[in-house]
Amino acid sequence: MNKQILWAGLLAVLLLSSCASRKKFVYLQDMEVGEEYVFNVKKEAIVHRDDRLSITVSCKNPELAIPFNMQGGNFHIGSGGDVVASEVSAGGPKGYRVDVDGDIDFPILGKLHVEGMKVSELTEMIKRRIVEGNYIKDPLVSVEFLNFKYTVLGAVGRNGTFSVNGDRITLVEAIAQAGDVTSKGRIDRVAVIRETEHGREMFMHDLRSKDIFESPCYYLQQNDIVYVEPKYRKKDAEDRSWQITTTLLSLTSVICTLIWALK
Repeated sequence: MNKQILWAGLLAVLLLSSCASRKKFVYLQDMEVGEEYVFNVKKEAIVHRDDRLSITVSCKNPELAIPFNMQGGNFHIGSGGDVVASEVSAGGPKGYRVDVDGDIDFPILGKLHVEGMKVSELTEMIKRRIVEGNYIKDPLVSVEFLNFKYTVLGAVGRNGTFSVNGDRITLVEAIAQAGDVTSKGRIDRVAVIRETEHGREMFMHDLRSKDIFESPCYYLQQNDIVYVEPKYRKKDAEDRSWQITTTLLSLTSVICTLIWALK
């Protein structure tokens, strides 16, 4: 009987220890199986200052596009005087940097104000300017981000700044890339700090709710900051106190069980 009591006490301590480290949250708790949830599939990244853009201009007659790709270009003149494709992307490895005024210097067209524009809007503007200048009748324009990045801070597995291939990543994907929310984090207090035309704004999210699909920050923008709030303001001190308290309670329980069993 004494041995049974002893083993029961030890098992209780182990269960308490395992529960203390387990995550006690579930994402998207209010979603129903089989139900459809609408979200914005037409999201586009917006150009900001200090962005680097790859811009390619091409057409049926490649030689006409050469002047618009002078910063690296998709075409060059071969030894025989013919126009051949280049492996260097338009804008070169460094691309076109958006300056502090929100402008880029583009070949032939000169200075273009691009800050605040969507990729599709910038593409259409360059096409229109080329056609209006009678340079190319039917140009093809491609615009891509070369330095799309975001930052994740707070109670996640790995804090840091991350880069994206392209310009499309969701808030959930960004947190996953950062090692997920830790057991010390609050999934009901996930903030996205974003630069807008009015300044910096903060949007708060609850990852337990499907409402994140309706958030303007479900798809991140360039230079967004994601902050997962910890459960405690003084996280380290609070966690150490909790760990010490749990350990003392466990030891007390074991000692009491042993004393009782040996009587």
